[in-house]
Amino acid sequence: MDALIPVNSLSRHIAPVQDALSQIASTIVASGYYVLGPNVKAFEHEFASYCGSRHCVSVANGTDALELSLKALGIGPGDTVAVVANAAMYGTSAVLACGASPVFVDTGAGTGLMSVPALEAVLVVDSAPAAVIVTHLYGQLADIEAIVALCQPRGIKVVEDCAQAHGAERNGHRAGSFGDIASFSFYPTKNLGALGDGGAIVTNDDQLAARAAQLRQYGWTAKYTNTLRGGRNSRLDELQAAMLRHMLPLLDGWNQRRRDIANRYARGLSNPKIEVGGMVGAENVAHLYVVRSDDREQLRAHLQAAGVQTEVHYPLCDHRQPCHEGAFDSVVLPNTEADAARVTTLPCFPELTDEEVDRVVEACNRF
Repeated sequence: MDALIPVNSLSRHIAPVQDALSQIASTIVASGYYVLGPNVKAFEHEFASYCGSRHCVSVANGTDALELSLKALGIGPGDTVAVVANAAMYGTSAVLACGASPVFVDTGAGTGLMSVPALEAVLVVDSAPAAVIVTHLYGQLADIEAIVALCQPRGIKVVEDCAQAHGAERNGHRAGSFGDIASFSFYPTKNLGALGDGGAIVTNDDQLAARAAQLRQYGWTAKYTNTLRGGRNSRLDELQAAMLRHMLPLLDGWNQRRRDIANRYARGLSNPKIEVGGMVGAENVAHLYVVRSDDREQLRAHLQAAGVQTEVHYPLCDHRQPCHEGAFDSVVLPNTEADAARVTTLPCFPELTDEEVDRVVEACNRF
């Protein structure tokens, strides 16, 4: 039997750069400089430039990036924040950690992305959310320009959640450069992943960047002098920064390979029981390749038997998570809830071979 085709393989992804990363690790260990050093500063400059933003503030992980972005905007108790409910509580957790309350917005049918009409309907009912978190899910850019156009006249801040969309681009602008502030994750499985946790905040606003930089180090303006409440220890270390610097120039090539895989799936998949997206371009960096089926569990069992690993991103909507203890029982999000019951993730990572993609296609078409 052929080997199992994994949804992702970090060992295969890192193998081509393993020797270089090992040398980087040795250099950092010998340097004696491990926190907020020259590699962190250099990576912040390089990543801001890559995103088309003036500032990058690196942090410990993507969840901190979201939370500290909200805090930099002044979000706190008594505020509401509009957010989708289909991304494993990442955005919702950040809202709750600030003491604010989430207002859930439905997604577009079969997209996984915030619906602009649904957001507009929410704004009619709740006319003054302090901010909107726009999640570019699965590597796809949301309709961010329309959302910004809807929010700006109302004074509502726009936070881009770019954890799955490093390098996604529309009309010459990359993810993270559309809203007021944006967050990124460098978790190892991301399109640009570290060898541990990491995250970043990007913005064109000088004041927001300064506040974010304070918040990631206790709220200090000078060592041991705290002038901003809500800060914490959330710093990207020198080792991860140096490794990310090495991999950043490889990101566009990795993203193109992901697109090639997605388009190979789109051309090859042909089964009325499996709903497939169309061809993808620069707006989609194919972080995950997701199909939809009313027979999801049967499909997953069939693929497992055929030697194909799958995953579900994500099976439980935020407003239905047990931690809320019924607080959102009245919330109904038809498209979000339908997707949670239907989505299945197929293998998609840069080192996946065409032969493996074709095996997945063949197995799906036999279902």
